[in-house]
Amino acid sequence: MIEEKGSISISTEDIFPIIKKWLYSEKDIFVRELVSNCSDAISKFKGLCGIGEAELAEGETFAVTVHADKEAGTLSFEDNGIGMTGDEVKKYINQIAFSGARDFLEKYKDSAESARIIGHFGLGFYSAFMVSDKVTIDTLSYQEGAEAVYWESDGSSGYEMAESDRTTRGTKVTLHLNDDGKEYLDRYVIRSVLDKYFRFLPYPLTLTCSDDKEGMEKRPVNEKEPLWIKKPQDVTEEEYKEFYHAVFADMTDPLFWIHLNIDYPFRLQGILYFPKLRDEMGNLEGEVKLYCNRVFVADNIKEVIPEYLLLLKGCIDCPDLPLNVSRSFLQNDGTVKKLQSHIVKKVSDKLTSLFNTERESYEKYWDDIHPFVKFGCVRDESFYEKVEKAILFKTAGGKTQTLAEYLETCPSEGEGDKAKKIVYYASDPASQSAYVDYLKSCGVDPVILDHVIDNAFISFLEYKRQDVSFKRADSDLSGVAGGQEEDESLAALIRELDPGMEVRTSDLKEDGPAALILLPEEERRMRDMMKQWGAASPSMPEEKKTFLFNSSHPLVKKLSAMEDSDLKKTIAAELYDMALLGFRRLEADELSRFLARTAGIMEKL
Repeated sequence: MIEEKGSISISTEDIFPIIKKWLYSEKDIFVRELVSNCSDAISKFKGLCGIGEAELAEGETFAVTVHADKEAGTLSFEDNGIGMTGDEVKKYINQIAFSGARDFLEKYKDSAESARIIGHFGLGFYSAFMVSDKVTIDTLSYQEGAEAVYWESDGSSGYEMAESDRTTRGTKVTLHLNDDGKEYLDRYVIRSVLDKYFRFLPYPLTLTCSDDKEGMEKRPVNEKEPLWIKKPQDVTEEEYKEFYHAVFADMTDPLFWIHLNIDYPFRLQGILYFPKLRDEMGNLEGEVKLYCNRVFVADNIKEVIPEYLLLLKGCIDCPDLPLNVSRSFLQNDGTVKKLQSHIVKKVSDKLTSLFNTERESYEKYWDDIHPFVKFGCVRDESFYEKVEKAILFKTAGGKTQTLAEYLETCPSEGEGDKAKKIVYYASDPASQSAYVDYLKSCGVDPVILDHVIDNAFISFLEYKRQDVSFKRADSDLSGVAGGQEEDESLAALIRELDPGMEVRTSDLKEDGPAALILLPEEERRMRDMMKQWGAASPSMPEEKKTFLFNSSHPLVKKLSAMEDSDLKKTIAAELYDMALLGFRRLEADELSRFLARTAGIMEKL
């Protein structure tokens, strides 16, 4: 082969800033691109063997090897795949790779900053120059009589080609690393990157390191087969759990899972796990790994997987995704939308199936999965419509019911078309125990809605169900009490203690609380929403609370008839603090005052 020098006609001064900004937001993507090329080369040769156009030598096995040489400052990627001829090197390296880079430059140099690129780009080989001062290729084609080829370039405008002394089929790409790339010569760093992207590569992937004197890197990087390539009926429960533990480093068992295996209208395989979720939304972020032909692409791509499904954990392998385009294209791509819809359908089908066939088990899962289900409903009405009948509510009395089951016994307000069922709930059953106990005494078992998502969820349900109204136990008791009236003599006693307090009396049960403090549901929700979004401030108006006397209670009756004004004020103050204690925790000075007054009253008995 005659030695050759040539010009690539592309300036690194032009393309490097664009590549760095748009293409390689994660520097280690060059490892993914180069190992993927190795895997592709093997797949092509294996395909030729399958149709009889090539033959694998007896005893030969396919392999990809990555070698880090600290002394030489090089990182190499080698395969025993199809290899390249000199003409193919000119075509695929000199022409296609670099013309692809040129096309990329023209297309994205003026793009908006939001148009982030995320997948394979047809520029995989070019990524090597991001961490290298020089890149060489040593390759020998499978074709009989082919000459081995050596290629070299520093990534500027030129390259050199010559005959190589390589005698084995395949390709070796060697990167002479620059200062930015030297970190990848550390065997712990490079193994971590290989494990991230190629845990499930279909061909054995081995790492060798010049400084590995103890032979620490003998084991292949990809020891474990991806479980999703098996048929669901061939996988045991224990295998599903072991795979979950290994991939997500989570030692708690998942609740249940969905095995995806689709050939039409697109190819898709994967497993979605329902993990044990935490109490707060901040701790609910899951981890859904996206793969393309068993090569890791990214975590939690919201254009492919709906945001609420990212509370789950799982692996999805979809070779048909158009990963050589921008996120904005993904958002509008028909395949992606169909993929999203199909995954949502599979998840909702699993939930409804469990509810219908294994309700007892499903009820046990509910504490862990309800934040995910509610979040999904709020974000996607179509998801709500699919799982509506499988949404459960737990009551203070320990029952677990659907909304339809619960509405059969709950109180109503209004008449005719404006009639609504009132669903009383407790967001903190312990601190709201006085209200919960009173509701129970009236035959109403309030539901427990104590998660941060519940405020948005009940507003969503009221929007979907115009016949239902949710009220916190300490907001309004009109559904279980007589009408409210004003008693000016009693109201005056409370206004002396709290001038801004609205005071009313109502005919509650005789053995119920003597007095309660209520906060309107609408105001409380607004305040909770403002706090959640960080909008609460000292300038917020005072809460418009209502002090409610129980006109049926013996103590209130005595208070109304009492003539000793000083004693009357003392008892009113005691009732005020008792109601306040049931509504919220008392401040230090309030508690001291309450205890001192209570002791004084007891001394007079």
